Amino acid sequence: MTTDAPTTARPAAPPPGASRPSRLGDRLTPIRALPMLPAGLLLVGFMLGPILYSLYLAFTDSAIRGAGASDTSFVGLSNFTDAFTDADFWNSVILTLIFTIVSAVIGQNVMGMLLALLMERAQRVLSFAVTSLVIAAWILPEVVAGYLLYTFFADEGSLNTILSSIGLPTQNLLFSAPILAVSFANIWRGTAFSMLVYSAALSSVPADVYESAALDGAGPVRRFRSITLPLLRPAIATNLMLTTLQTLSVFGLIFIMTGGGPARQSQTLPLYMYEQAFSYGQLGYGTAVALLLLLIGAAASLVYLRLLPEEEKR
Repeated sequence: MTTDAPTTARPAAPPPGASRPSRLGDRLTPIRALPMLPAGLLLVGFMLGPILYSLYLAFTDSAIRGAGASDTSFVGLSNFTDAFTDADFWNSVILTLIFTIVSAVIGQNVMGMLLALLMERAQRVLSFAVTSLVIAAWILPEVVAGYLLYTFFADEGSLNTILSSIGLPTQNLLFSAPILAVSFANIWRGTAFSMLVYSAALSSVPADVYESAALDGAGPVRRFRSITLPLLRPAIATNLMLTTLQTLSVFGLIFIMTGGGPARQSQTLPLYMYEQAFSYGQLGYGTAVALLLLLIGAAASLVYLRLLPEEEKR
């Protein structure tokens, strides 16, 4: 004799077109939104507010002193056209691109990748020592790092002391090639971030992939080109974007080492903007230059995002 299993009656489905009863958790009532109010006010006050005020300043003749200080007026696109016709602005744009490409796109990424590959195969004690030294340069305050690198590259600094001790001619890169001196300084200070990014990415690559490639006769160069680089493509694109955006805004390091000189040979856009806004007192014009720098960073980000695989963009 069989016994039918008890069945649980299901509620009847609502007829078509009828509204379903909403749950309490699905409704965002004013009371439930109340805890988010302080965070929203902070975002508006400290992020949205300054952004909107900067947009306003960029289209005015606002100044610290002079006519623009007492009577600010709307000037339209005048600040931007003045920048595009200023030779010093274009000099700063070129130097900013050189500084970013040399120190971030090439220097920090190549050195970070090289150190990550070497530390992966080094002994634990050596890996710990090298990682600690590299990270120590990264965590130094920018002012301290700038002063240390200034004393290294100065006329009577450590670099020339080493060169003279081994019989080589001394160099004064702070005057002969200041943009290269500050680029080397930024590489020294910022390589740790790239090294950590690539070390984390390399640790996620399965070891059996390399073992299979080695059994098939692939050498170290072939394994790096055919396995490591494709698998690290998302990490490379992300690291390129982050280091580029950080380098575009570097100010203190260059200001301490060269002040943008000599003769504007190391005056990148952040230093040009600072000079126009605070040395010359033209807040409106300086803010317009800052917005142009923001557009350069946004354009670079779009380029790097196209390098990401499609699955990483979702």
